Amino acid sequence: MQLPKTYVDEMIAHALQDDPNECCGIIASRNGRATKFFRMANPEHSPYRYSMDSKELFKVTRELDDAGWEVMGIYHSHTHTEAYPSPTDVRLAAYPEAFYLLVSLMDKQKPVVNAYRIVEGQITKEPLNIAKG
Repeated sequence: MQLPKTYVDEMIAHALQDDPNECCGIIASRNGRATKFFRMANPEHSPYRYSMDSKELFKVTRELDDAGWEVMGIYHSHTHTEAYPSPTDVRLAAYPEAFYLLVSLMDKQKPVVNAYRIVEGQITKEPLNIAKG
């Protein structure tokens, strides 16, 4: 998976701004190339769980459909644990074609971002290439 550095920086900024609660969002793509970054609200307001606001999700889904984009990635933060999918993350993974990006704030001075695929309960770590821009 390749992402512009600005998207990675934005995920980290979102995680730090929403701390102590988890943040979440979507990265859209066309032909495997990231096209748009969507911050989403987490109505759970929880340091242990996230969901995406249903009205926002409907709006983003329509924008994706209208533009011919795909869901490239779904990101969220872990406020006190490593950047690895939790059992809840695995259970709720509904987009097998998407990357799941996790931002760990265990060390707030050095947040960690990792990418995974979650297919039928199986977690596979994927390389995350960060491009300038």
